Amino acid sequence: MMMRNRNTSFLFGGNAPYVEEQYEAYLADPNTVSEEWRGYFDALQGVPAVDGSDTGDVAHAPVVSRFVELARQTRTGGRSENDVLSFARKQVAVQALISAYRMVGTRNAHLDPLRWTAPVPVPELNPSYYDLSHADMNTKFSMADTYFSDEDATLGDLVQALTETYCGTLGAEFTHLADPNQRNWWQMRLESSRSKATLDTGDKLHILERLTAAEGLEKYLHARYVGQKRFSLEGGESLIVLLDELVAYGATKGVKSSILGMAHRGRLNVLVNIVGKPPAALFDEFDGKTANLLPAGDVKYHKGFTGLLPTATGPAEVTLAFNPSHLEIVNPVVQGIARARAEVLGQGASAVLPVEIHGDAAISGQGIVMETMNLSNTRGYGTGGTIHVVVNNQVGFTTSHPEDVRSSFYCTDIAKMIEAPILHVNGDDPEAVIAATRLAIDFRAIFKKSVVIELVCFRRHGHQEQDTPNITQPLMYRSVAGHPGVRTLYAKKLVDERVVTAEDVEKYVHDYRERLDAAQTAEEKKPVHKQSEEVSWPQLLDGNVGRVYYAAPLPDLVQKLALRITSVPEQYSLHPLVGKVMTARREMAEGKRPLDWGMGEHMAFASLLSAGIDVRLSGQDSERGTFSHRHAVLHDQKRSIRGEGTYVPLDNVSDDQGRFSVTNSVLSEAAVLAFEYGYSIVRQNSLVLWEAQFGDFANGAQVVIDNFLSAGAAKWGQHSGVTMLLPHGQEGEGPEHASARLERYLQLCAQENMRVCQPTTPAQMFHLLRMQAVLPDRVPLIVMTPKSLLRHPEAVSSLEDLAKGRFNEILAESPTKEAASRVDRVILCSGKVYFELLERRRKAKKDNIALIRVEQLYPFPAKQISSELERYPNLKSVVWCQEESKNQGSWNFVMEQLLEIVKTPAALRYIGPEATASTAPGYRSMHVARQETYLHAAIDE
Repeated sequence: MMMRNRNTSFLFGGNAPYVEEQYEAYLADPNTVSEEWRGYFDALQGVPAVDGSDTGDVAHAPVVSRFVELARQTRTGGRSENDVLSFARKQVAVQALISAYRMVGTRNAHLDPLRWTAPVPVPELNPSYYDLSHADMNTKFSMADTYFSDEDATLGDLVQALTETYCGTLGAEFTHLADPNQRNWWQMRLESSRSKATLDTGDKLHILERLTAAEGLEKYLHARYVGQKRFSLEGGESLIVLLDELVAYGATKGVKSSILGMAHRGRLNVLVNIVGKPPAALFDEFDGKTANLLPAGDVKYHKGFTGLLPTATGPAEVTLAFNPSHLEIVNPVVQGIARARAEVLGQGASAVLPVEIHGDAAISGQGIVMETMNLSNTRGYGTGGTIHVVVNNQVGFTTSHPEDVRSSFYCTDIAKMIEAPILHVNGDDPEAVIAATRLAIDFRAIFKKSVVIELVCFRRHGHQEQDTPNITQPLMYRSVAGHPGVRTLYAKKLVDERVVTAEDVEKYVHDYRERLDAAQTAEEKKPVHKQSEEVSWPQLLDGNVGRVYYAAPLPDLVQKLALRITSVPEQYSLHPLVGKVMTARREMAEGKRPLDWGMGEHMAFASLLSAGIDVRLSGQDSERGTFSHRHAVLHDQKRSIRGEGTYVPLDNVSDDQGRFSVTNSVLSEAAVLAFEYGYSIVRQNSLVLWEAQFGDFANGAQVVIDNFLSAGAAKWGQHSGVTMLLPHGQEGEGPEHASARLERYLQLCAQENMRVCQPTTPAQMFHLLRMQAVLPDRVPLIVMTPKSLLRHPEAVSSLEDLAKGRFNEILAESPTKEAASRVDRVILCSGKVYFELLERRRKAKKDNIALIRVEQLYPFPAKQISSELERYPNLKSVVWCQEESKNQGSWNFVMEQLLEIVKTPAALRYIGPEATASTAPGYRSMHVARQETYLHAAIDE
């Protein structure tokens, strides 16, 4: 920071003790000093420090030093004390003015390209607010706390510098940052440059070329495909300049890959002019030539792409992620992709840049934005900082005024939650856009934090091209109608600066149009074929490391792994309950007791890790497990603080093992599941799992499930092997702790888009997870995991079951022929209810009833069930029994399947609770009565 030589101050030296003496007296009793001194010290106490913090009770030396700096002028000889105090008060006022510009200067900035509303004056930015008069404008004051100059300057010059810096076409908010180093960085960068970018002729020509391309594509599509929706970028063409600079300038700072997520508006423009999608491929979509390439496909402004953008440092990889009309839900997906891509590159988080492009109404209105921002600095989900770009078209999503869509002053105020600096920039000034972009990249590179850039622009057409916006926004669209467009404005600026001629400008327009015409002509001559680049993330990007088909591990390996993961270093002092768990697991490893659920799951992870396959598990309480069954992370009771003093047995499976990651997630379902989905589409060779605290809570992530997990492959050809673990079961704990809404997943099942399973033994879970990790067909796996079965004495397995078995879609009994001939009723069920039926049958001593567990509900194991039913020659009834209400659970799904299997004279029946509005009774007594009713009907009647 620029500091003064205090020897030039007339207060330095002999006067300093006098200042300190006055301050001592003031601290003891303010009334003991003169009114002038008291007024000065009062003012000084209330003025923010250089770093933006409140000074509070200032220590003596800093007070003296600050007084010297504030009162310092050229040597004044024998000034009176009153003169000194008067000047000091004015210097304090100047400091307050400087602080005001830094804090709220952007509210007077020239940010609106339309200028359709009168600016609202900010009193704090007027010198008179601080009793600084017109006569003071020629008085020189210290600028020691600024980066404008090493010399004193007149108040008039200072105000001009502050206005240029904080009230131009680029405004900055950074005083909310807690770190003084970060605040000081912004002051230095903004004030030393007057918030301007240093651009040469080549830079300016490149801006013009990008604006020409942005405008040219929109006009071309508007003329050729009249009336078709495209969610035009017109009015916000500077977004292309911004993104181009993000990628190119980011590459100079070590960014190898940029991952973009954005909504509809301007998406087609970004696909072609930033990501590199061939215009011919876009024209194919407008012409309807690509409808047969995927089972479902999607509209063109939902699609993604991966390409290379040429930069001065070489080609830079750019990905635009696919996303549905739930616009902001792509944000955590982008974060997951970025985290995974950074791991693949192995160059740290800074090598991959996540870019989230928001609408002004969406960033302030969609809760997923806050949830995603909350991931930014966490251990399990951080990506080294995100650049958030807000395309503010000043209309919200359709026809709303700002007061209808948010309560905050700026739409970007949500970002202050994570202390992200915020830059507001006028879209009509592309050079200011470049300045903002470079500042954002530099800040992220240094501080590894997110930055927000609000691009204030407008929307030339309505919400889409068939809309009529001036019905509801007549004044705004009167201004829009008279706006020539940012390309025209910038071209005129460059012509005036003699950077280009008018003929050069027209040549840019002509050349881009010819490029599009050539693409159109070339496409008409060649056959349509699937674009290999259409998938926005190349599958198996991490190398496709020799995936093996499923096979159970050898017995000796199973025992070895079991012993390894149950060994705990002696220096770790475990909680007594955890110590008991680990002792029991050691006995399981030694074959002294059967394996419970937690051990079976750990063995699945260990066997995969030993084969070099990474395992990533996240969710609320996933380290310990919601039901205290997992204990993947062991805490030393004497020294476990914030991750220190912990031991992870699965980190110690073998020397060359895969990476094990288990994370207690933030309290979010939507953002975390979407993150894991994004992570999984990159890390195809890893087992990626998300666990709900209770299966019911996955409701909060329904948008992710509906639009990504169930349909991503059909719509976009984008494959994910993410696994969802959803605790499920009626335990008398009331609604919201009973049902993972199994019926919803089954309703989504079609075209073999996912697997839905409800395993009932540790061995089944072991084989299911291993199969999910190693089979080549990548589909999401939905697992209804147990609660009471975690410790059920019969829900156990042996080491041999792990070593020799496989996952069975159904688990059936194996009666002798004689026993099978006595059976006239077969009860099909899934999950915990099997053990309740089994116990009831034993008590009733019914040998005419056989039980079949359906462990995989989709794809439905029709052949296996049909084969089992053929065992029973005297079968009269086939019952589907479930613990969920009739309108929930599996019944409505399996009924149609079973009707094709059950043959006369046998009849298909449903036994279970009747349809209900809630998932479970709120009273345990009601739960017990309901359970008794269906068990009686299934076994006793």
